[in-house]
Amino acid sequence: MSGERTDRPFEDTSEQRIPLVEEVLTVGKRQVETGRVRVQVHVDEREEQVDVDLRREDYDVRRVPVGRPVDAVPETRREGDTLIVPVVEEEVVVTRRLVLREEIHLTRRTVDRTERVAVTLRAERAEVTRDGMPSHPQDEQDQGP
Repeated sequence: MSGERTDRPFEDTSEQRIPLVEEVLTVGKRQVETGRVRVQVHVDEREEQVDVDLRREDYDVRRVPVGRPVDAVPETRREGDTLIVPVVEEEVVVTRRLVLREEIHLTRRTVDRTERVAVTLRAERAEVTRDGMPSHPQDEQDQGP
C-alpha cells in the first residue's frame, strides 16, 4: 500500500453522460376576428298637411279685451240691459313627441368547441446494452451491484 488514501475504493474514469431530451406539448388559444358588423341608422323626414277644425264666434258689440286662458267656455250672462257673451277662440297647439317605432336587438353568442388536433411529439429514449443483452434503466435498479 502506498501512503495515499482514497475515499473511493474503485474509481471509474470512463463514465460518460448522455443528455436525454423530451418534447412537451403546450396548448394555448387566441382570439381571432372572423368578421365585423356595421349598423347604420338613417332618419327619414316628411311633412304632412293637417286639417284642424277651428271655431270662432263674432258679435257686433263693444269689445272688451280680456286675454286670459280659460279651461272652459264661460256662461253667457246679463248685466243690466247688456248681454255679455264670451268670445273664445281656439288656438292650434302643435306638439312634437318621440315615438319608439322599433328596436334592434343585437345579442352576442359565444360558441365553444373542442377540436381534435394531431400533434407529433418526439422523445429520446436510451437503450444500454450489456453483455450482448439489452437492458433498461429499471432493469439496472432491479439487479444488485
